[in-house]
Amino acid sequence: MTDERSSSPQPAAADPTRAAVETSAPSDASEGIRVLQDEPFEPPILASDLVYRGHVWDVRDDTLAYGGARIQRQYVDHPGAAAVVALDDDDRVLLIQQYRHPIRHRDWEVPAGLLDVAGESPLETARRELAEEADLVASSWEPLVSIFTTPGGNDEVVHLFLARGLTPSEGTHDRADEEADIRIEWVPLREAVAGVLAGRLRNGILAVGVLAAAERARAGESSGA
Repeated sequence: MTDERSSSPQPAAADPTRAAVETSAPSDASEGIRVLQDEPFEPPILASDLVYRGHVWDVRDDTLAYGGARIQRQYVDHPGAAAVVALDDDDRVLLIQQYRHPIRHRDWEVPAGLLDVAGESPLETARRELAEEADLVASSWEPLVSIFTTPGGNDEVVHLFLARGLTPSEGTHDRADEEADIRIEWVPLREAVAGVLAGRLRNGILAVGVLAAAERARAGESSGA
């Protein structure tokens, strides 16, 4: 299955990649510090083949013009996800443990799920996942951070939210497969951070989420908020 998006490569002289590399990053004029930022960039796509259609995500094989050359890259075409760093009134973070077959581990995670419901925003997905995986609802929601999980191998973006004001949801949710034996723990945020830095908690979304939440708390204390 081929999606031909462009019939011919762009001439090397017109290749925009070098200009993108040479573009200066914005700077903080008040302190003379360069502020780095990821830069969107769309190279000419010469062909894009769907080489595998999966139950959850697909694999694509793209041919693109870049740096004056024609190169081929395969990657997982991912719908994206939303995740929740849920903190209770004692600043304990909700962690869940479940089996992940690719790594052959029951790793510790924060509640998260795919953006696989048409028309559902990342925040709505986060609300749904908190209810489905932990039977909780939250009265306060804040965007925390968004990340590329594996930019060399997939196009997944995960949107993390900070949730507070937690109460039990109406009823409980049925769970199957790997979610059937989910284990839930409430862990002091500082201990979750320590677990990440010690290498005991290695889930990437968990690591980014608890470190971002700890930094936001630290910044709030420093400003007196």
